[in-house]
Formats: sequence, C-alpha cells, structure tokens
Amino acid sequence: MVRERGSVQVASLANQFHVSMQTIRKDLHYLTELGVTARAYGGAIAADVVGPVTEPPVATKLGLHNPEKERIGRQAAALVKPGDSVVLDSGTTTLQIARFLPDLEGITVVTNDFGVLAALTQKSHIKIVMIGGELRRKNMAFYGAQTVSALNDLLVDKLFLGVDGFDVERGITTHHEAEAMLNRKMAEVAREVIAVTDSSKFGRVCLHRIIGLNEITGLITDAGAPDYLRAASDSMGFDLQLV
Repeated sequence: MVRERGSVQVASLANQFHVSMQTIRKDLHYLTELGVTARAYGGAIAADVVGPVTEPPVATKLGLHNPEKERIGRQAAALVKPGDSVVLDSGTTTLQIARFLPDLEGITVVTNDFGVLAALTQKSHIKIVMIGGELRRKNMAFYGAQTVSALNDLLVDKLFLGVDGFDVERGITTHHEAEAMLNRKMAEVAREVIAVTDSSKFGRVCLHRIIGLNEITGLITDAGAPDYLRAASDSMGFDLQLV
C-alpha cells in the first residue's frame, strides 16, 4: 500500500485492518528499519520519494520483485556455457543467476558475494573463486583494496553486473563507494559486461558511478522496462533482452 499510494496514515490502517493504532505504529517502525518507509507525522511515506535514493538492507531486497529477478536470473544463466569464466557481482539478481547456473564441468565463477557463494556450493561441478576482503554486512559481500587487487591477474569471459541505479545519461550507479570501485575493476577484466536488473531501477541515480551505458555489452531486464531503452541500446551498442 505504501508503494502504490506513496504514503499511508496510522488511523486509516488501524481501521482497515481492525487492529490498534499502536500495532500499526510498530509495523511502520519495522518497515522504516528495513528501509521501505520513512516515518511521517500520523503515518509513513515510501522511502523512494524521500530525498536521495537510499540502499535498503539485503533482507528487504530479497523480498522485492522476485518473479522478475527469477526470470532475469534464468535468462542470464542460459548464456553461460561450458568453458566460460564469469564474475557474479553482489546482489539479489545475481543470486538468482547462481541458482539457475547449469552444474557443468568447465564453468568458473568468481564472486565477492556470500549469498552467491552459498548457492554455488550446492553445485558440485562448478569451480568457485571467492575474492575476500572486509565483509559489509548490509549486503553480505566483501570489499576493499584486497578484493580489487585479487582481480588484477584475472581475465574472464562475462561479468553479470547488478544495478542500484540505471540512467541513460548518468550510467550505472551504486550506493557504496567501495562497490563502485570493485565493479569498475570487474568490468575492466571482463570481455563482456552484462547488466542485470529489474525495471524498478531505471531512472534512479545513486551517489557513486560505476560505468557508462556505452561500456556494457548487454542488458537483461523485465518487460516493465521503459520504451526508451530500445533506442538507448541501438545508439550505445548493447544487446537488450526483455524477459
């Protein structure tokens, strides 16, 4: 309801759900802690409409746009063939790629994401290269100078790059500076850079720029993506796949 309407009121929610206003206040406080809402007098406002875009915790992201992320993950995983080496960036969409990757000999996956690692350990044939560093608990991934330097001697076929913000003019952006630095290095060592995102990220701009759209080779997203992406893919030369 918050996402659909932009804001909600405590009194009307209590009346609609036949609970006390104190119960509603506790629920709205919980949603605020998850980054879904921001508190307002007498109710709450959707976090997306309050100032700059902020990064929700990974627990919140796991519950958002799951059907779209699964379709994107399945489509991206189908691009990986025996003999490929790929980097899976941190994120809930790349987690779906890990889930759907075929468990075949000859596939090597490099990642800094704890969730991706956990999903891949269920597959006995895929070779896993985990790049360590300092754990950022907000998204359960590793970052830092050690993480970046681990990529210096690697050359991979494909990078599947998760997205916090995707804007035609400003490019692909993220909330976290260390993530932007690592993602730029990942793109540098990859022959193909394939952005993967659900359509909620289009038009968003976060603080830290990763790369421009002219630097990606592909984009996989859902059918809710804006029409202008087709023109952008033609002019900037990346392959657009809608699922």
